[in-house]
Order: sequence, then structure tokens, then C-alpha cells
Amino acid sequence: MQTPYSPDRAVQLARDTLDIEARALVALRERLASPPLSRALAQAVQCILQSTGRVVVSGMGKSGHVGRKIAATFASTGTPAYFVHPAEASHGDLGMVTRDDVFLALSNSGETEELTRIVPQVKRLGATLISMTGRTDSTLARHADILLDCAVEQEACPLNLAPTASTTAQLALGDALAVALLDARGFGPDDFARTHPGGSLGRRLLTHVRDVMRHGEAVPTVSGDAPFTAALMEITRKGLGMTAVVDAQGVLAGIITDGDLRRLIEKGANLNTLQAKQAMHPQPRTIGPDALAVEAVQLMEQYRINQLLVADPQGRPVGALNTHDLLAAKVI
Repeated sequence: MQTPYSPDRAVQLARDTLDIEARALVALRERLASPPLSRALAQAVQCILQSTGRVVVSGMGKSGHVGRKIAATFASTGTPAYFVHPAEASHGDLGMVTRDDVFLALSNSGETEELTRIVPQVKRLGATLISMTGRTDSTLARHADILLDCAVEQEACPLNLAPTASTTAQLALGDALAVALLDARGFGPDDFARTHPGGSLGRRLLTHVRDVMRHGEAVPTVSGDAPFTAALMEITRKGLGMTAVVDAQGVLAGIITDGDLRRLIEKGANLNTLQAKQAMHPQPRTIGPDALAVEAVQLMEQYRINQLLVADPQGRPVGALNTHDLLAAKVI
């Protein structure tokens, strides 16, 4: 018979769940401070580092869901890995496993039939078997080349049946392995960006100025001898709030911005008689097309400017950008 819903009981159970799972992780951490778990973890890291194949992760049910996440974390942090469903492995997918691979099997009981059925074949293939289980006397543990004991005292489930604390321990131990591996590989922000090109860090570290700059006819440019009114029309037409001023050889000589126009008006200058070179700000800040877009952001923030010219090694303007271009590219 269903008991009446009690908000207070729901909150208390939620708190108890977090307490039980937190204690499980603390206990796991304490076991990692000494053998045999510390030795096994170090061996697992070394084994995976020395492997010329991939890490094949497998698990059934809730352990399978955790295994998919562990495989994804490995792959995104420099350790090639993928998940194989143990039931599918018995029907052909085991062909994806080679002798050069490391096979990471997850099962809290260590007796999951779908896993224990394929373990002998994994061993015959010559792959290294790392078992992550909560029972050190289980079938999976006995066949393991390396045993990672992730036992917990109790599940957070009030019936002590549903995988809760045990899967939390598996997930945390998988993360611990991944972090130890990425550190050993010297995996840095640039590497992370390459495996996450669609993320914000990927955009910041992989996007270059040439990818976001305006180029060709979109770059506002006038000669130094041009009337100031022509420069004003170029600023208006190209919509970047500035124009490059070049000499007879096409080399950048200066820049005229909306701010320069306001200052000239404040001074009462006769705009109809000015040439572009008389109104320009010489030696403007520039950036190269191969620089990272994030460097353009830093330069604009440092000098409090909203637009930037892109120049080639010979000093010719080849592009231009402003903060709107960088925002559109999600670099900032």
C-alpha cells in the first residue's frame, strides 16, 4: 500500500542519500591511500599509458550507463576509448576488441552473466582485463589482471537494492583514473580544445583571427591623400566604425575612427579641407591573421578599443574586426 506523500520525508531521504554516497566516496578515498587499491590504480594507469590500443569499457544495466560516461571522459581527455555492450559483444561486437586493448569491465557484484560470459574470450584475445567490482571474491575479480575494488558498505536505496552508492563509487573511480591519465599524458588546454571544438574553450583556443575577420572589399581603406569626407563615407559604408589609411605602397599608415571624428568636430576643424592623413591616428594597434582570436580580445581590452586592423608581415591591412565579430563567433 502506497504511503501518503510527505515533503519532509522526501527531503530527509534526499539528505540521507547524499550522506550515504558521500561516506562511500570518503571510504573509497581512504582505501586509495594504501595497498592494495593504490597499487592497483597505479598499475591500471601505467597499463593504459603503455597500451598501443584503446580502452574498451563494458558493463550491464546501471554499470553500463556509468561505463559509457567513463569511456566518454577517457576519450575527451586524451585516452582513446569506447563502450561495448556486453550482450552485443556476445553476438559479434567482441570483434572490436584486439590484443592491444585494455578491457575495463564494470560490475558491482562481479557476477553479471553477460560480462562473465565474454571474459574468457577477452583473455584469450590477449587484452588486459581491468575489473572494477564491489566483490573481490567474484568471478570478474578472479579473472582480472588488475582489480579495482570499489565496494561500498550500503546503497542509498532504503531497500539497499537499487544501485546508487555503488554506481557513484564506480563513476568517481573512473574519473580518478581519467584525471591521473590526463596528467600523466601532459594533456593541456590546447588538447582539451581539440577534443571539444564545439565548446566555449574550443572556440577560444582554436579560432584564429583569419576565421572571424572581415577581408577583401569589406575592409575599410582609404589613401592618405584622400579627402576626409571620403574617409567618412568609407567608415559609414563598411560599418566598422573606422577605416585604415594607407600610403602609396598600400602599407598601413594610420587609422581614423568614429572617436577621431568626434574629437575633430569638438575642435572645430574644417572637415571639408582635411586629408585623411591629416586626421588619422598614426601607428594603430594591429594583429596578424594567424593570431588566436582570443589574443585580439585581449588586445582590445588592454587598449580599450572596439575595433582592430589585421595586417600582414609587410604591414598591409588584410582584414579588420570589431567586438561584434568576436561576439558572433562566440569567442567572447
